[in-house]
Amino acid sequence: MTDRRPAEVFPPGEFLADELEARGWTQTEFAEIIGRPQKLVNDVILGKRAITPETAADFAAALGTSAQFWMNLETAWQLSKVPPRDDSIARAAKLRERFPVREMCKRGWIKLGDSAAELERNVLSFFNLSSIEDPIEFQHAARRNYKREVTAHQWAWIFRVSQLATALKTPPYSEASLRKRSSELEQLMAEPEAIRNVPRILFECGVRLVVVEPIPGSEIQGVCFWINENKSPVIGLTLKGDQIDKFWFDLWHELEHVLNGDGKGGLIIEDFDESKAGDDEAEIRANRAAANHCVPLGAMNDFFLRHNPMFSEKSFLGFARIMKRHPGVVAGQLQKRTGRWDLFKKHQAKIRHIITETALTDGYGVNS
Repeated sequence: MTDRRPAEVFPPGEFLADELEARGWTQTEFAEIIGRPQKLVNDVILGKRAITPETAADFAAALGTSAQFWMNLETAWQLSKVPPRDDSIARAAKLRERFPVREMCKRGWIKLGDSAAELERNVLSFFNLSSIEDPIEFQHAARRNYKREVTAHQWAWIFRVSQLATALKTPPYSEASLRKRSSELEQLMAEPEAIRNVPRILFECGVRLVVVEPIPGSEIQGVCFWINENKSPVIGLTLKGDQIDKFWFDLWHELEHVLNGDGKGGLIIEDFDESKAGDDEAEIRANRAAANHCVPLGAMNDFFLRHNPMFSEKSFLGFARIMKRHPGVVAGQLQKRTGRWDLFKKHQAKIRHIITETALTDGYGVNS
């Protein structure tokens, strides 16, 4: 006998009763054949007992079917008794599949709510969406030269930066003021503690600096965009890679974008990987300006040519002192120039705990 599949769902016991009748077997005789109590056979036929894998194997051996056939009958019957579900479970699963709901709730960006429907409304409100299927849209699309698709994790981080930046009230942005005070910012590069003054100076120039701890796996380092009809620049940083040289390079990179009006026509998403700049003129310009602010390029070239490949601690520290830069800032630029990432690494001081004390911050133990 080959496997048979029921055309409609009914209790497996009914099918068993039909099989016994077709063979002219009584329940007692069938029980003797399979070596089981007659009550078990009767209970299955009356629907009082479910078919177990062991029972299915015995039925299959006696009736020439497969054990899977009887298990399928039992499963189909049990499922037929389950009340139909609405789409709330599927919608909840889709919501969490598309958006980093758990992280967003954990960080207080949205409220979990008392129901799946309320949670969905909260998520959609965060992203300004009408439905789960709608594409995420920001005030500017990501610039064309951002090679990868922006993920929902990245969008969540960007929207949080935007929320905080919008809530921050600053004076009108002044390009002239920012250019004038760039020298004041450079003076802060000699000591890690001086970094706490950066947010104040940028604020006074009308630049909104926001620090948001990244969502794990989001692979994003920073962002630059404009709000208030392209009148107010926003710089968002993750502070991944907590060291003084990276902070200053990343900040100067973004400030160059601001000074050149980059980001007005397209959201600039950063990973600050100089090797990926390619032929993007805005990125090449921002990288060069950032490097020059960290250590003036002429002086850096001269120091490199005179000492490469033997860089002594004494000459290195002397050069940093002359440049009025913290040694960690110089170390970062020297590492990029040589490709020797361990060179003077001990001087790359951590600064995250300093900047988050004065910058508008969400994460890293700070609740905005």
